[in-house]
Amino acid sequence: MRIKNRLLILVFTATFLSVQSQRISERGSGPIVLEKHQLRFDLLSPGISYEIGLFRNQTVSTSLGLATATYEEGYAFGLAMNNRYRYYHNFKRREELGKRISGNSGNYIAAAQAIFFSQLRLATDIEPDDYNLGFYGVVYGIQRTYDNGFNINVELGGGYYRGDGAPSGYGPLFSINFGWVATKRKSRKPSFD
Repeated sequence: MRIKNRLLILVFTATFLSVQSQRISERGSGPIVLEKHQLRFDLLSPGISYEIGLFRNQTVSTSLGLATATYEEGYAFGLAMNNRYRYYHNFKRREELGKRISGNSGNYIAAAQAIFFSQLRLATDIEPDDYNLGFYGVVYGIQRTYDNGFNINVELGGGYYRGDGAPSGYGPLFSINFGWVATKRKSRKPSFD
């Protein structure tokens, strides 16, 4: 009986502390600093992007637009689908410094995937001509969204390019994009607890 009571008190205390820490850091239900949904029209490499907030500082994004794949075997240029699982690591610090965090303005590390389809390719120097190409890697990115909706996103990383009908290999990934966020952004004034 005594051990049971101690275990019950331990579970109660752990639950109470967990709830208190979540209440302080989350300040309610759902993500505090992430946009739950963000739709962006990309201008530099024409296309469309969608980002959804999952947890406190994690999102999943997908985009369809013009892109270039460059790796050991050559290059491919055309319409590509890009997917990211982003972990934003500096929201709290940006908020403490009084910097903008709305529109998912922050720095992130992401697992990255890109698919280049042969039917949507505009130029290539990889043989044979009929192939699909996939990229799997890691990127570091910086995203900023301003009050007028203007957005800039820069990524740098590397990974494995897997060819379906073409040779596979390793290569870098560099992306820079300017766009406009069409969804309403939350107004967040820095709060110092």
